[in-house]
Amino acid sequence: MNPRRRTRYFYLKFMRLKGDPQSLALGAAIGVFIGVVPIMPLHTIFIVLITLMTRTSTITALLASFLVSNPLTFVPQYYLSTIIGNVLTPYELTWSRIKEAVDILQHHQGWYKSLMVLGDLGYEAVIVLVVGGAVMAFPCAVGSYFLSMRFFQQIRKRYSQKHFLDQIRY
Repeated sequence: MNPRRRTRYFYLKFMRLKGDPQSLALGAAIGVFIGVVPIMPLHTIFIVLITLMTRTSTITALLASFLVSNPLTFVPQYYLSTIIGNVLTPYELTWSRIKEAVDILQHHQGWYKSLMVLGDLGYEAVIVLVVGGAVMAFPCAVGSYFLSMRFFQQIRKRYSQKHFLDQIRY
């Protein structure tokens, strides 16, 4: 699918979402926040749990997460998370350590070996990535809240004006 069609597809998906603009905007902010934090295998689980706890739009959060966390954005997100995490934490995660782990994982030496390699990176790597990602994700989530709030309010306004005009005609 070409980029223009994909953009239109997601625009229409967001336009057709039902619900309170505040709930939809908060769902989008949660999706962006979780999508930017590099916890890849757990994105969906965290999104569903948080949106259910906050009673916000799960579908909006999942769509927003997919927009910010996709194969085109993984490398920049992890890279920036590593840089920010290295500055803010007492730990040091180097690209040589990550490259060694990725090389071993790419050779598909089995599930056990993969877990051992990831375990060797250790909790320090997780802390560096999560702290760096959370710091990077917070302003993105706040910005997405305000942008999506405005977007959803405009959609509701257009929708109500259209239905008002339809009622006048008949």
